Amino acid sequence: MREIVKGNVLKSVIDDLNKYSNNHELNNIRNTKLFRNLLTDVLIKATKYENDGSYFVKTGDIPAMWLRDATFQVLPYVSLLDEIPDLYYLLTGVLKRELRFVRLDPYANAFNQTSSGAHWSDDDSNISISDHVWERKFEIDSLCAPLFLANNLYETTGKTDIFDEQFWNTLSMIIDVFKTEQHHNTSSYYFRRKDCPSNDTLSNDGKGTPVGYTGMIWDGFRPSDNACVYGYHIPSNMFVVSVLTPLLDKIPKGFEALKNEILTLLNDVKSGIKHYAIVKLPNNHLGYAYEVDGLGNYKLMDDANVPSLLSLPFIRYCSKEEPLYMNTREFVLSSRNPYYYSGTVLQGIGSNHTPVNYIWPISIAMEGLTSNDLNKKSHQLDIISETDNDTSQCHESIDMNDQSKYTREWFSWSNMTYCQLALDLINQDVRR
Repeated sequence: MREIVKGNVLKSVIDDLNKYSNNHELNNIRNTKLFRNLLTDVLIKATKYENDGSYFVKTGDIPAMWLRDATFQVLPYVSLLDEIPDLYYLLTGVLKRELRFVRLDPYANAFNQTSSGAHWSDDDSNISISDHVWERKFEIDSLCAPLFLANNLYETTGKTDIFDEQFWNTLSMIIDVFKTEQHHNTSSYYFRRKDCPSNDTLSNDGKGTPVGYTGMIWDGFRPSDNACVYGYHIPSNMFVVSVLTPLLDKIPKGFEALKNEILTLLNDVKSGIKHYAIVKLPNNHLGYAYEVDGLGNYKLMDDANVPSLLSLPFIRYCSKEEPLYMNTREFVLSSRNPYYYSGTVLQGIGSNHTPVNYIWPISIAMEGLTSNDLNKKSHQLDIISETDNDTSQCHESIDMNDQSKYTREWFSWSNMTYCQLALDLINQDVRR
């Protein structure tokens, strides 16, 4: 093994990834070509090395770094660490940048590379917002995403250097926010934006729709960046369970109080899921609601953005065979899900973030990533590559009847979820 040098390893990693993709073929020429084009796309076009040894990863055609997006943009590389060791320094550098941003403002979802004062909307100046913050929408998944990356790194490498004192101090800050938002009625957080669609701001003077206590954590905005209809977003609360549980046995001496706080929080959240999230679905089976308010109301749907109900095995909340998940999966992949669309070109899950009848390649890939069927995985890859409109990009969403109509020319999260599925298929083929 060649000597590994810490620091900016972007060039060497890109070279190694190109060699890797050139040595692997997928089930057809079109998929192979798209995979080879996209595997390094995020590093060449979206990733910047910082002087502190971290890496800033913008989401694509928007210049900001979303904590959630950045994690899923680089997550596929974790599976290649054995073959390309330099990836470890890149991935830990991304994690370092994410944790730094969390400490800057744990209520923000997206950040500028510098303290430029740029914001998604000029109207966001009505809320307390740092010049380093692009947008201050509180989304539970934004705080879970760095922890998900850290857990994946540890599980793959066994290395514990990422779990330093700064990591645990950042986690302590995250837990404080989660505890505060279990009682959102007394939280100081609000989000108001004028002259925008109703799903881009919070109702009730920026506090969101009323909720009752459930033990779960209140969420202002979905992973789509659109406002929650009911304040407890179930997939995000499940994400909390999946990322905090593996950290319990790694908490060092000196952070015993933090461990006790996490245990209490996990018990509360799991109890809330059990008592409020399990409902009768339109298919007459018990399954999971998408959102609840603790006052008797719930939302039956799923959205393409991860964490989603479809993605629960992928975020490691449950197995693919867990009965409640299987019932929920049947529902969300059917016309009874208001965001499931079926047209002449595509069928799959969309989002209220994009136009009606537009389907997200992320959800198409996730359908494959949460299946054990290799033929299904190959089929989902085919669907995406056949509807890229010859752009060699996956896009955000595509008209179900016309692949020439799509949103966002370049959306790196979508590209890398395609690569995640491609690598999943390659790795399973190797193990056979």
